[in-house]
Amino acid sequence: MLPREALDSTFDLLRKHHEWFKNALPLIASENVTSPAVREAMTSDFQHRYAEGWPGERVYAGCRYIDKVEFLAMDLAKELFKAEHANVQPVSGVVANLAMYTALTKPGDTIMCLAIPCRGHISMGKEKFGGTAGAVHGLKVEYWPFDEKKMNIDVDAAAKKIKEVKPKLALFGGSVFLFPHPTKELSEVARDIGAYVAYDAAHVSGLIAGGQFQDPLREGVDVMTCSTHKTLPGPQHGMILCKKKLADAINKAVFPGVVSNHHLHAVAALAVVLAEMLEFGKEYTSQIVKNAKALGQALHDRGFSVLCPDQGFTCSHTIVVDVTKHGDGGTLEQKLEQANIILNRNLLPWDIKEGRHYKNPGGIRLGTSEVTRLGMKEKEMEEIAEFIKRVVGGEESLDRIAAEVSEFRQSYQQVQYCFDSAVQAYEYLKIH
Repeated sequence: MLPREALDSTFDLLRKHHEWFKNALPLIASENVTSPAVREAMTSDFQHRYAEGWPGERVYAGCRYIDKVEFLAMDLAKELFKAEHANVQPVSGVVANLAMYTALTKPGDTIMCLAIPCRGHISMGKEKFGGTAGAVHGLKVEYWPFDEKKMNIDVDAAAKKIKEVKPKLALFGGSVFLFPHPTKELSEVARDIGAYVAYDAAHVSGLIAGGQFQDPLREGVDVMTCSTHKTLPGPQHGMILCKKKLADAINKAVFPGVVSNHHLHAVAALAVVLAEMLEFGKEYTSQIVKNAKALGQALHDRGFSVLCPDQGFTCSHTIVVDVTKHGDGGTLEQKLEQANIILNRNLLPWDIKEGRHYKNPGGIRLGTSEVTRLGMKEKEMEEIAEFIKRVVGGEESLDRIAAEVSEFRQSYQQVQYCFDSAVQAYEYLKIH
């Protein structure tokens, strides 16, 4: 392919992607759509610049405005999360976790966290699985005892295990996070044996900011890490919030530990979304949770095995469905995508024991952050559930359902819960 043809092909594919998402239902729990203001910050000249080091103490010149924006992002983060210290330099949630491991532990120390089938994140994984904690930082990984019925950490068993294992770090959080973790109860136990307590808020940081989930920094947590593009609807980036006494250790672990330049356009975009969340976060995140509960109920009413019905299905943006009576999660993920419904397959905690694999697991995971940002509410969750039922039923053409999904989506093209919306959510902006 000639260079010009490659260029044209790349932009043609980008435009097609934008057009597809204008007509699809985006239900992946780890994604969101940013406001036009965040997109503008991402396209600024900051994307071309370097700023190694702490603001005001850079290795590079030319940072007079970059420094001010980074200080602003830090101040906004501390205000939003009521944190003593904020570091906005990690370029992702995984990098934030690696910096946290570096600051609080040494290779060979023990960490307690969720197992991956129980929806611990890959950044918490053992060495033999290639996880960041084990393979990159050399930690010994012990798992929280997990109550599969309640989809949460077993408090009594976990307290006993903390005393037996004596971890250096007790880490809460995960990639499927239906209910608040027992941070208050177990933080006290961990502190008694001299452990640090951390919380990976990648999925729920927006809900925490909006006062809709739990408040880890007031519940005994020393350090909270997060990515910034899930329930917090910002750029793909990372952030660490911690107690002041750990600020120097965290800062040093971030730079020069795990970042050089730290994607300055994303820092500017993060400042924008933090301001949006201070203004609109409570209303936005409240609706996210209402929508997740409504979607869980609507799917339950249509015969789906949504996990934790006795607990209202979820207290977050996520619901999980056991689809084994309809097939497997991988096959259904593909069928739903053909019908313009974008979600992902998901391991259930018991899948490995029952011989299922991550490519064809027993579950699917759905999130309501992005459709809520588009203005959808409980009524629309009923319609989404009906679309899903029709796809899984297998009696109709997927193309026909895709066309109806596209028609349904036409009323939801603007980003809500932001200061302005000068362009549509998935409008392709040509500037070359």
